[in-house]
Amino acid sequence: MVVESSTDGRVRRGNETRRAVLGRAVQIASVEGLGALSIGRLATDLGLSKSGVFAGFGSKEELQLATVRAARRIFYDRVVAPVLDLPPGAAQVLALCEHWMAYSRGRVFDGGCFFYSVTAEFDAQPGPVRDALATASREWEEQLTAVLRAADDLPAGAEPEELALLLGSLMDSANGHAVLYDDPSRYDRTMRTIRRLLGIAPA
Repeated sequence: MVVESSTDGRVRRGNETRRAVLGRAVQIASVEGLGALSIGRLATDLGLSKSGVFAGFGSKEELQLATVRAARRIFYDRVVAPVLDLPPGAAQVLALCEHWMAYSRGRVFDGGCFFYSVTAEFDAQPGPVRDALATASREWEEQLTAVLRAADDLPAGAEPEELALLLGSLMDSANGHAVLYDDPSRYDRTMRTIRRLLGIAPA
C-alpha cells in the first residue's frame, strides 16, 4: 500500500483548490469581467478560506493572469485541438469555425466567448493582463490564418489574412448578438455566411 506523505497531500489539495478557484473565476469573468474577481469572493463562493485562496495566487493581478491562462487552455481544447488532424482545406477551416460557434453557443463560459467578454475591459490599460489577452487574441488570429493559408480549395482571389479577419469578426459578432439578444439563430445565420465565404454548399 502506498501511503501519501503530508507534503504530497498538501500539494494535491493545493492543486485541487487552484483548479476549483480557476474554474469559478473563468465563469465570473466571462459575465462580469476580470475586475470582478477577488480572493474574498472566490473563497466565499467555493466555501474556502481566504488564506487558502490567497496562497494559490498572491495578488489580484496574478489571479487575473491565471484566469486568462486557464481560459486559453479551455479554448484551445474545445476549439483548436479537435481540428488539428483534419486534412488541410476549406472543410478544416469550416470545422474550426463550427467548433468556435459550438464553444460560444454551448456556453462553455457562462458569458459566451471569454475573450470577447473581457478584452474590451483591458484593451486600453497597459500592463501584464492586457499583454496576456493580446497574446491570446494573436494566437487565435494566427491559428485561423494558418488553416486558411493551408487550404488550396478556397474561392478564387481569397486572401487568407483578410479572410481570417472577416471570419473572426463574424464569429465575434454572432457571439455578442446571441448573448445580448438571447438569440441563438445568430449562430446559424453566421455559419451560413461563413460557408458561402469558403465556397462550401449550404448544409
